[in-house]
Amino acid sequence: MTMTVLGPLPDTVERLDVVREWRVDELIPFLDKPQEAIDEAIARLLDYRDDAKAQIFVPPLFVHPPAPFTGHRTYVVVNQKGGAGKSTTCVELAAAWVAMGYTVRIIDADPQDASITGAWLAPIFDGVPEAERYNLKHVLYGRQPLDEATYETAVKGLYLVPSYKDLDLVNFDGKAARDGMLRAAIGRSTVPVDITIIDAPPSLGKLSVNGLVAADQLILPLKVSGLDKKALVDLQETITSVQSVENPDLVVAAAVLTDWSKSKHAAQIAATVRRDYPDVMIAPARRNVKAAAAPNYGLPLRALDSRATTAVDYDQLAHLLLPVKGAV
Repeated sequence: MTMTVLGPLPDTVERLDVVREWRVDELIPFLDKPQEAIDEAIARLLDYRDDAKAQIFVPPLFVHPPAPFTGHRTYVVVNQKGGAGKSTTCVELAAAWVAMGYTVRIIDADPQDASITGAWLAPIFDGVPEAERYNLKHVLYGRQPLDEATYETAVKGLYLVPSYKDLDLVNFDGKAARDGMLRAAIGRSTVPVDITIIDAPPSLGKLSVNGLVAADQLILPLKVSGLDKKALVDLQETITSVQSVENPDLVVAAAVLTDWSKSKHAAQIAATVRRDYPDVMIAPARRNVKAAAAPNYGLPLRALDSRATTAVDYDQLAHLLLPVKGAV
């Protein structure tokens, strides 16, 4: 099988501005008011041409270029609201880091049919008997080590731990996926990957908690047209709970505003993130019609169209989070 090799995007692609000040902060005092008051504040305070355009916000103490890291880093991509862009965030960030020289493993912890395994990347089982094609469920029941469930994909340097619908049983079985089990499995892994990305399910059950406990850093995708205030509060409470006990070193690294278009919804959700996570990078992923078609080809969007805005935005975010491998 011929594998796809990912390289840098063209130098001529249009990158977003990176800013340290953003006028959406002026909306923060209005966020707990009725929606009509928020809409009025947006119309009065913001200039859509400048304040609601796509740009990357970095907090005042953000250091660029980022410091190189050694060893291994684990990210979890989590939002309990479905359709937020978790899978796209996982795949496109993974692809960008592969193009930067890293070896990346995605752990698909989402049992839905529309998960990464079910709808996008396929594990390569060449030469593996069907009875030995292990997946994440086997790992979380303690039946197999993580390495036995790690497979190559069609992209060179990108590995996948697959999952299927029966993974959902883990959420209801007290014998499976005890908190910290996934972290321990990653810690014992000897597969030579630099980065592991966990795609958490759209819920706050045992699978998501395992991802939060296992991760060094968290990426939060938020669809700008689907603001769910209660879901954001519930997620923040879960993150805080995990940070207070099981994983005090967990860092919320970035919020990705997916399906970005210039609108009052984008400004409102950006202000909400600025209020709730004041030290977090906020990066838009601009809407692109080709992004929805990428799973049909079983490849990241950047492999199909290196100039697609969605691919470019995730590439820029990847470079802000990590340096090119080997860069001094």
